[in-house]
Amino acid sequence: MNVYTRYGDQGFTRLVGGERVKKNVPRVQAYGSIDTLNAQVGFTVASLGQESALYTELVQVQQWIFDCGSDFATPEEKRPYKVEPQMIEWLEEKIDFYWEESPKIDRFVLPGGTIIAASLHLCRCFTREAERNAIDLVEQQEAVNEEALKFLNRLSDYFFALARWVNGQAEQPEILYENSVSVFNRKK
Repeated sequence: MNVYTRYGDQGFTRLVGGERVKKNVPRVQAYGSIDTLNAQVGFTVASLGQESALYTELVQVQQWIFDCGSDFATPEEKRPYKVEPQMIEWLEEKIDFYWEESPKIDRFVLPGGTIIAASLHLCRCFTREAERNAIDLVEQQEAVNEEALKFLNRLSDYFFALARWVNGQAEQPEILYENSVSVFNRKK
């Protein structure tokens, strides 16, 4: 079996189920940006090393990101979707833990700090890009897994909270955005 298919030579690819589409359609843009996100998470994992406590956690997140991309590559639920509510619940638990264990802030922070935290901020940005591409797909009246949309939304918060926690654990002060209004203290 060859890794190349030659479908892409004229700008086409195949979705789950076999449908042939152009590589720039919203569905391919959505799962392509999720793939980019997963590569950035992989870079972060490689920067950690296997001895890090976060290594296993982020590899699990990568598995779920791949599931999410697979769901967006699947039109009209041609096979059962993979992203499920318990994945979102897990993210919410982690977000709450990392947020509570981080220094309190009331303004936006500049992305950065340690190398790992900066890499996690990139993961957050790539997640938001994937989410925007997913919304483009929804606006085209395409069928999507609603849980996958929720997953992307929570995932960006997860990376933000984790980046802040990583900086806190390293005793790396965050730089606050000077012109920020008061945030993060609103009631739900």
